[in-house]
Amino acid sequence: MSKLKNKIAVITGGSSGIGLAAAKRFVEEGAYVFITGRRQSELEKAKAAVGKNVTTVQGDVANLADLDKLYATVKSEKGALDIVVANAGIVEMVPTAQVTPEHYDKTFNVNARGTFFTVQKSLPLLRNGGSVVLVGSGVHTKGFPFYVTYAATKAAMRSFVRS
Repeated sequence: MSKLKNKIAVITGGSSGIGLAAAKRFVEEGAYVFITGRRQSELEKAKAAVGKNVTTVQGDVANLADLDKLYATVKSEKGALDIVVANAGIVEMVPTAQVTPEHYDKTFNVNARGTFFTVQKSLPLLRNGGSVVLVGSGVHTKGFPFYVTYAATKAAMRSFVRS
């Protein structure tokens, strides 16, 4: 298969779950992928699982310097970008009454802020006709008290997409 032949992709949260599955499929379809995640050990496992046409860049999407490092690596190695998959995210079950400012900030920094700046910082490298994919959730439409902050970040992502 070669639907993505010669395409360059960035996938945040690419060391496990949906991000890793996407990275494997993109490479099978002919793309070169850059995957990022917070844990170097997990990135090394993911790199081995993907097997070829992959570069890992350790970092946290909530840290703008880490995003700058990611895109500097893409620019240095490939010069441009065709696909951005903003997949990195966290979820912690915390009832509304027990949400602390630290939990709130951590969740919003990764899921909303990290997603927004993942996309914004990719724009100078993104070729005309490029694609941006935000991995969200429908939980924001339900109103689960144990997922209040997570749901709010996913509602923010939906707003980003609409805007």
